[in-house]
Amino acid sequence: MKTTHKLIIGSSELMPELADSSIQLIVTSPPYFNAPFDYEGFYYNYDKYLEVMSTVSKEMYRVLDKGRILILNIDDMLVNGVKYPITADFTKILQGVGFIYRDRIIWKKPDGYLRISRRSGVLLQHPYPMYFYPDNLLESLLIFQKGEFDYKSIPDTLKQESKIDLDEFKKNKWYSNLWHITNVLPNAKYENGVAAFPDEIPRRFIKLFSYKGETVLDPFLGSGTTMKVAIELQRNSVGYELKPELEEKITKKLKLDCTDIFIDYDVNFEVIRRF
Repeated sequence: MKTTHKLIIGSSELMPELADSSIQLIVTSPPYFNAPFDYEGFYYNYDKYLEVMSTVSKEMYRVLDKGRILILNIDDMLVNGVKYPITADFTKILQGVGFIYRDRIIWKKPDGYLRISRRSGVLLQHPYPMYFYPDNLLESLLIFQKGEFDYKSIPDTLKQESKIDLDEFKKNKWYSNLWHITNVLPNAKYENGVAAFPDEIPRRFIKLFSYKGETVLDPFLGSGTTMKVAIELQRNSVGYELKPELEEKITKKLKLDCTDIFIDYDVNFEVIRRF
């Protein structure tokens, strides 16, 4: 099956390249405000951050097809000693533009796989009351839906082609709202300076909420993980990335700088540079 993939270097606050209701699944991990590992100092303040996320959310609602799913990997963030309730605020924003809050999965990382320094170390240095801050090994995977899905709209042949492997489903406990998945370390290949999620997260959601040949959107593409997995699972994809310098990382991750990927997958790849 030939699939088409479009990388747009530019902001996802406006997505004129996409028609209304043209996307069947959105999987993304937006910036965690001004986190030290992700767009540090990029947003003037938290209100500006929420304003940008609200604008993107309206566009996500516009381009997503009726009944389809938005997956948001996000969590609260401590920045300069202040804890920001990003999960709650983003949920309010998405509900405000029309999305239905469907569910929440907790992503549990292995002990010892911390992206930044251990916050519990404060108490180890000062073993007294009021010095406790827990290490964060959890992130939220929020599931939102745009109205009701018409299950009869999918042909039986496509259902069979996209059938979920029940052995994998049960073995890896996809049925649970607690997923144990190893996170990507900052020094991993192609991920330096990028807050990337592991392939396993988009892989599960693409299998669970889309059919082969449909189109997956990531409006905060980062190093290209969602697009890479979409190619492997024979879905089309569109990705927006604000940082032009990440284009090279994305093409390397997709192996588009060589011919390897075209041996296994029939891919049409396009880059649109707004700058």
